Amino acid sequence: MLKLNNSGLLDFTAWENANFTLPKFDRKSVAAKTQEAPFWIHFGAGNIFRAFQANVVQRLLNDGILDRGLIVAEGYDYEIIQRMNRPHDDYSILVTLKADGRVEKTVVGSIVESLTLDSENVADYERLKEIFCNDSLQMASFTITEKGYCLVNGQGNKLPDVAYDMEHGTHHPKSYIGKVVSLLYTRYESGEKPIALVSMDNCSHNGDKLRDAVLAFADAWSASGAVNAGFTEYVRDASRVSFPWSMIDKITPRPDPSVQAMLEKDNVDNPQPMVTEKNTYVAPFVNAEESEYLVIEDVFPNGRPKLEYGGIIFTNRETVEKVERMKVCTCLNPIHTALAIFGCLLGFKLISAEMKDPALRRLAEIIGYDEGLAVVTDPQILNPKEFIDTVINIRIPNPFMPDTPQRIATDTSQKLAIRFGETVKAYMASPNLNPESLKMIPLVFAAWLRYLMGVDDFGKKMELSPDPLLSIMCPQISSIKLGDQIDTEIVLRDILENEQIFGVNLYRAQLAKKVCRYFDEMIKSRGAVRATLEKHVFC
Repeated sequence: MLKLNNSGLLDFTAWENANFTLPKFDRKSVAAKTQEAPFWIHFGAGNIFRAFQANVVQRLLNDGILDRGLIVAEGYDYEIIQRMNRPHDDYSILVTLKADGRVEKTVVGSIVESLTLDSENVADYERLKEIFCNDSLQMASFTITEKGYCLVNGQGNKLPDVAYDMEHGTHHPKSYIGKVVSLLYTRYESGEKPIALVSMDNCSHNGDKLRDAVLAFADAWSASGAVNAGFTEYVRDASRVSFPWSMIDKITPRPDPSVQAMLEKDNVDNPQPMVTEKNTYVAPFVNAEESEYLVIEDVFPNGRPKLEYGGIIFTNRETVEKVERMKVCTCLNPIHTALAIFGCLLGFKLISAEMKDPALRRLAEIIGYDEGLAVVTDPQILNPKEFIDTVINIRIPNPFMPDTPQRIATDTSQKLAIRFGETVKAYMASPNLNPESLKMIPLVFAAWLRYLMGVDDFGKKMELSPDPLLSIMCPQISSIKLGDQIDTEIVLRDILENEQIFGVNLYRAQLAKKVCRYFDEMIKSRGAVRATLEKHVFC
């Protein structure tokens, strides 16, 4: 039985015979050096951190470029640390699932300490303070999701824990950011030592989101006298505390049953996933795609490790933004959304399976290569065409990536303006391009409106993915039935003029009538979505 812990990994021959790649560094020595002089602490013990950043550090430790490891702190779901990290002595298994069917299995041991970001856990919190007071600490990074930086609810009122923390100061904070800022204050008090706070979450201008949240606490505590007045100046001084922007891209889905079965066949002890009380799915393993991108603004006031040797790209803020726009507006996210909408309508359960469908593959190619590349923001450090090549030929078709159209279709009304609207705007602004030449983007818009009818292409009722505008949009569209003869422009005009949804008024962009024609074709009968798709992608 292969046990994933310090004692179990002493039997390295058994692990290697099962085709696992093991750490090649002296972990005990690395852990001791990390304890004494930590350089990187990460908040958020989730799958992307375990599959990406931890594996980068492992490779650099193996190569002798680094001599210290990672410390991880979890501030949302403490069970991850208590029931997964610590029982396995902070080891995890990375299963890289390649599009050609090959599998790589790596035991990752670069995480050498794990802590709960819990102010009620005296031992862990005092250790966190010790880490933040250490001169050697260069950065604290975050994968806590975009919601993690939010301090207010949908009505603009402070979240209860945030309100409590802002009133009661740095002692025993409850909110995630409140706890982080409390730790940052200990660093300020220990000599105003420099540090980079690096959001690595998949959201635009993530560094600013983190900075705004930290400053909100710093300002509130300074105003109430809970902290020294100089603390806000320290946080605002980029030469002492920086908030770099970053762009991250790697698919790390929930633990997959087929991967669990594979590890059980390898005789790995107890690889079963668990679901925590907070509904987090976590396992001793992470299954992930092979492609990965992390681009970070190079602003580190206390220096930084040589992560570029592990494939991480450091550049300026303008370039980070260009990479973000390239990914979100042209080269990945629009293709994903298009496949999600049509996949739901056509009865697909896996995005990867859609790429075996000639019409859907052609749809993805036209959106990426033809309509997107014409106006792509080229960041220079990544080639947009090569990025799309990887998306279409390797990433999306990967049969091991169990992502569904239904999941990706979530919140589509909030995505269209960025994922397609920016391209339409670029066509409108270009002296050489005409938005009326666009074919697939308006086809996707029409398909989304057809999707909102809640009936698939086979005439069966279809459950719609969560979206904040469903209650507004569906009553306007759900009354339409297959085969209806309607004045489409009258029914849809309000929607087509809505710049909040599409990023532009589709009438001003000269696309509204085309969307209506496509929609009319798609509601003629059962099978009309398929027929309309094939008619226009192959014409």
